[in-house]
Amino acid sequence: MILKVLVDNYTYIDEYYYGEPGVCYWIEVDGKKILFDLGYSDIFIKNAEKMGFSLLDVDTIVFSHGHNDHTWGIKHLFNLYSKYNINEEQLKKKKIIGHPLVFNQKKAEEGEIGFREVDKVILKNFHLHLSKEPIWITDSLVFLGEVERTNDFENKEPIGKTVIHGREEDDYLLDDSALVYKAEEGLVIITSCSHSGICNIVEYAKKICNHSKVLDIVGGFHLLNPDEQKLKRTLDYLENLGPRYIYAAHCTDFQSKLTIARLLHVKEVGVGLELRYDERDNIR
Repeated sequence: MILKVLVDNYTYIDEYYYGEPGVCYWIEVDGKKILFDLGYSDIFIKNAEKMGFSLLDVDTIVFSHGHNDHTWGIKHLFNLYSKYNINEEQLKKKKIIGHPLVFNQKKAEEGEIGFREVDKVILKNFHLHLSKEPIWITDSLVFLGEVERTNDFENKEPIGKTVIHGREEDDYLLDDSALVYKAEEGLVIITSCSHSGICNIVEYAKKICNHSKVLDIVGGFHLLNPDEQKLKRTLDYLENLGPRYIYAAHCTDFQSKLTIARLLHVKEVGVGLELRYDERDNIR
């Protein structure tokens, strides 16, 4: 598997990529080319071009959840396809994967924070595969679907409101999910925002993949000024888990990274990061 960070809050010094508070990862695995989230603007396209590869032959787009900093890039991707005359038949071969609630309305005090109504028109051009159940994209990469929430310290506060079956409700981000790469020797957890809880995600990944060993965790942990108890229990869980590396990104604040780094090996993440794994577990 190859994973490249196309969008993150940070960029590496002297590489001159664009950054924004969002997520987009390019993943190549088992002959498939996948975009995991699309960021907020068109910078994922600009960054891919600077890295020297095209997004025209993407097979699958996976949305981790419906927030704007992960979905609004769909308009720019569609415009790119239109520019290069990707026809209707070709677009229908490109799959969009997500939870059934991923496109539902979301709003907070500052206004709409979910998938835009104007962009929903674009979706009909693609092959939609929405599921609460896990979806194996390839033999070694799985979309988790609706993550089981089994602990008592994560995802306890809603973020704004959402509309489900025509009724406005507190939004606990039931649509929040993740990807997992299953190597012979263990799992690589690939998260985006971890609204469902990074510990919940890891436990569910272990269950779905029938594997207890977690090698690396890549992505956002949704630790933004967390209360002391949540941070401590997350740290206790991760210390007991013992992953090789933690690539804490996007929605993980500096203090949380620093706290985790006191006990575990935390790696720097920014636009331009490239990770390569073989079919066993080795980073190449």
